[in-house]
Amino acid sequence: MKLYNTLSKKKEEFVPLEEGKVRMYVCGPTVYNFIHIGNARPMIVFDTVRRYFEYKGYDVNYVSNFTDVDDKIINKAIEEGVTADEISKRYIAECKKDMEGMNVKPATTHPLATEEISGMIAMIQILMEKGYAYEKNGTVYFRTRQFKEYGKLSHKNLDDLRSGERSLLVTGEEEKEDPLDFVLWKPKKEGEPFWVSPWSEGRPGWHIECSEMSKKYLGEQIDIHAGGEDLVFPHHENEIAQSEAANGKEFAKYWLHNAFLNIDNRKMSKSLGNFRTVREISEQYDLQVLRFFMLSAHYRSPLNFSAELMEASKNGLERIVNAADNLKFLRKSADGKMTEDERRIYAGTDEFVKSFEEAMEDDFNTADAVAAVFEFVKYCNTNVGEKSSKEFLEKLFEILVKLTDVLGIVADKKDEILAEEIEKLIEERTEARKAKNYERADEIREELLEKGIILEDTREGVKWKRA
Repeated sequence: MKLYNTLSKKKEEFVPLEEGKVRMYVCGPTVYNFIHIGNARPMIVFDTVRRYFEYKGYDVNYVSNFTDVDDKIINKAIEEGVTADEISKRYIAECKKDMEGMNVKPATTHPLATEEISGMIAMIQILMEKGYAYEKNGTVYFRTRQFKEYGKLSHKNLDDLRSGERSLLVTGEEEKEDPLDFVLWKPKKEGEPFWVSPWSEGRPGWHIECSEMSKKYLGEQIDIHAGGEDLVFPHHENEIAQSEAANGKEFAKYWLHNAFLNIDNRKMSKSLGNFRTVREISEQYDLQVLRFFMLSAHYRSPLNFSAELMEASKNGLERIVNAADNLKFLRKSADGKMTEDERRIYAGTDEFVKSFEEAMEDDFNTADAVAAVFEFVKYCNTNVGEKSSKEFLEKLFEILVKLTDVLGIVADKKDEILAEEIEKLIEERTEARKAKNYERADEIREELLEKGIILEDTREGVKWKRA
């Protein structure tokens, strides 16, 4: 399996630190509002990466945090006249709802920054003892130049940063030994939440949060650290400096970063009025469509969100779900084992599974993996019919569910109560038509249509699918 490592700027063979296990940390959102579709991309992408590792038999320890103390959270709390804790708890709950809608599996651990402060203080103390950090008026700074490999992830040169990129520097330069030094701990301002530390009543810097949470739940060394490409510098660069300075060993072997998401070919921003939350999208589309859209491009390619592309994703997803529904429908009245001809056709499915796996093994190329699923769907549609055996239909269905599950796409809609209701109404409609009560038959069709169910009268009977 090949992964593109931001650290080396090339694809590398994946070799886990411990055989059969993957330790993976993904930076989560700062919870001060509903998550936007930019937040959704890494959630979906790295959930898919995790699912593929699990598909390959790895035991994955997947940690993704919630940043629940931050200036944006505090500002929102002041604006609403409530506590920062109330804001963060509210939006963690809302975020989890959206994640469920996108079929993002809960992490093995979802640590909260506010619950790990003591560990962060301990890590800062280690950095101070080792000469990597210093305190000025209650603020603790990291000595960037002390860490000789600083810049190895973002491939930035310290001197270039010093002269040409002052906008990237942390504020408060008059106190610092060097303008490039960054904050590990900062004193509280009036009305802000705070914790007691040896230096001041205050709170940790953003970067130290992830270093500590990763260490606590995954150990001093991890296999994969992932997030959006906007985090490469300074966040991930600073994480490396802190973690490796404190622990004395390589922090993460592989760094994966997804590219940006644009809206109608423009960068998403509130000022442009093109800011889209996942919740807003859910009012127009099933969030499975959003997930399918996100996986339609390679995660390292910029992705453009538009109504046209979402419609195309909706249609593509329908093709897959309809193929699964068709296999289930035919299976209901089928029986028997595979015929010799079916065995030969079934043997041909190996090439689709192989294509799917080859795409995923090549730096998680979900676009090609989706193409392999479409080819498999076409193969199923071409080779099944009312005379197909039950075993044949079941085996094809199993492959389709197995492959789509890796992508987090639900091909098998297990809404049995609703399915029973649909079947009952279809039965009633059939009886109404036999009795020439066409008005009632039409009413049932309309009733089901309102619930998003489309009926199709065929020679084999009435088929239904979700709109």
